[in-house]
Amino acid sequence: MSDPRDDLAEAAGLLPRYTDATGREHVLSPESRDAILAAMGVGPGRAAAEDRLTEIGGAGPLPVWQVVEAAADLRVEALDGREWRLTLEDGTERAGSGAGIGALPVGIHRVETGDANGDGGGGAWLLSAPRRLAEPPRAWGVTLPLYGLSPDGRLGTYADLAAAAESLGRAGADFVGVNPVHAGFPTDPGAASPYSPAHRGRLAGVHVAAEGEAPAPDSTLLDYGAALDGRMAALRAQFAAGPDPAFRDWRDAAGDSLWRFALHQALSERFGAFWPDWPEAYHDPRGAAARDFAGENEEALDFHAWLQWRADRDLAAAQEAALEAGMRFGLYLDLAVGTHPAGAETWGQPDLFARGVSLGAPPDAFSAAGQSWGLAPLRPDTLAAEGFRPLARILRSALGHARLLRIDHILGFDRAFWVPDDGTPGAYVAMPREAMLAVVRIEAARAGATVVGEDLGNIPEGLRDALEESGILGCRVAQFERIWDAAEITFRPADDYAAAALTSFGTHDLPTWEGWKAGRDLDWRRDLGHIDADAHREALAERRETVRVFCETIGGAGVDDLHRFLGATPSRLVACQIEDLMGRVEQPNLPGTVHDHPNWRRRLGVAPDTLGQLDALARTAIIMAQADR
Repeated sequence: MSDPRDDLAEAAGLLPRYTDATGREHVLSPESRDAILAAMGVGPGRAAAEDRLTEIGGAGPLPVWQVVEAAADLRVEALDGREWRLTLEDGTERAGSGAGIGALPVGIHRVETGDANGDGGGGAWLLSAPRRLAEPPRAWGVTLPLYGLSPDGRLGTYADLAAAAESLGRAGADFVGVNPVHAGFPTDPGAASPYSPAHRGRLAGVHVAAEGEAPAPDSTLLDYGAALDGRMAALRAQFAAGPDPAFRDWRDAAGDSLWRFALHQALSERFGAFWPDWPEAYHDPRGAAARDFAGENEEALDFHAWLQWRADRDLAAAQEAALEAGMRFGLYLDLAVGTHPAGAETWGQPDLFARGVSLGAPPDAFSAAGQSWGLAPLRPDTLAAEGFRPLARILRSALGHARLLRIDHILGFDRAFWVPDDGTPGAYVAMPREAMLAVVRIEAARAGATVVGEDLGNIPEGLRDALEESGILGCRVAQFERIWDAAEITFRPADDYAAAALTSFGTHDLPTWEGWKAGRDLDWRRDLGHIDADAHREALAERRETVRVFCETIGGAGVDDLHRFLGATPSRLVACQIEDLMGRVEQPNLPGTVHDHPNWRRRLGVAPDTLGQLDALARTAIIMAQADR
């Protein structure tokens, strides 16, 4: 007799085995199985697993969800011989009988059937998506750090981004990319990583420009404590002077989700940044304590709602400035792979996220023990039960002011690696890839946007084909574009790069062009004790040889040679990093470090409206034009 916990694990999508990047096979252990089922809300023991299996088996005749092609004549065979009611995403209703439903507009719709056949009826979500997104033109752009844009030591603003976009657009760039602008933790200066946000459906209010904000001390590094204090104090003073009457209408139209987020932010100011540390009575956003707090602190909630209004308006202005300056895409925004387990997103939608586990990565050549990223995973069962609308809302927020979006670690749309907090080995959980990619196509088609999926790492079989079929571009990073099974170090020539991709030399997590050539990242690893002196010497010798071969491949060691090579690839999009254009050695973020490396703190130190006047930028614009970009 089979163990019901094994049967439930299979039904819930836990992969029984996987092979890591080093070629080692891992088999799902009973301990990992039980820990991950517990994260999905399944109680301990066989009986709890049996109960969940019974619940799953009691579903009606319709599938929980189905991807259909928008505007095509639709038949749902499970509806044959049944009466049905269809509610479109906009609230429009239809009724009929039989399998033929007709064409559906783009969107997420709901069909329900009665129990005419005596089997209880049921409902299904219909994800009506275009078959494929349009192919973008050959183009190029610049990525830069929003936090480091301000020329006077303050935290960068959306207004600074608008100035940078206008300057770069007039110089010929087609897009300007930044790291995620999701809402963070303004009461915790140590929570600076944009990839560990509090809420991916809300914007970072700390990047709103504030009237009367005092300049911060000039430094090559951003002081988050001083920067946040100064910014928030100035914003509060501006709000106290009286918000724009248009804010009230915007706030009222935004509804409960905005109210819940503003409530979380106000509670964070009272009790601390992370909600699990609050008094237990406030853990429930719909509980009496939270409601009473909201009633007693209406002005505090209004301030945080106003910050969202300002952020939305300022980001829209940045996009408008970019497009008016001639950019074909404008803003290139970034969607983080997960959310902080103690942030506003998990507080407001607790059933949507797995508990007691983190997103991460299995062992590989760079991390023998694997990685735990400290991010809460989406539960695939809850996501499906809600018709993938939570994902749609996150994407809609990101695409509201951008025509180009990067999805961080899109491998998680196929399978997500869950790492239990108690040290139990992690395992992969299969995600509903077809549905999630359909939602991407729905929201991107509505926005007229191009989507880039970061498809680097231990890539699941078939994912890149699925991305290409959806019209979603992949990522190619020149530092990694080697022929790894060659006997000697060999880099791919330009014409061997993927066409359906955004190509760059590096990323925010990798050394800059000058830093890579000098082995600066290796020096940091030595100085921090990650590697000893002998390992550093060996790594540096290997790096020198790798740099030599790469420079031979691209035809030189200058930044113009690098950009000429990138521009010559078939890839539809090319991204150049501002750090490389400015000859910077230090990288924005050193993975595996938090406080021992100045992550997310390096300032550019130049006025954002002068970036388009950089000599290297002007030369790069000529190079890209010659490459038909």
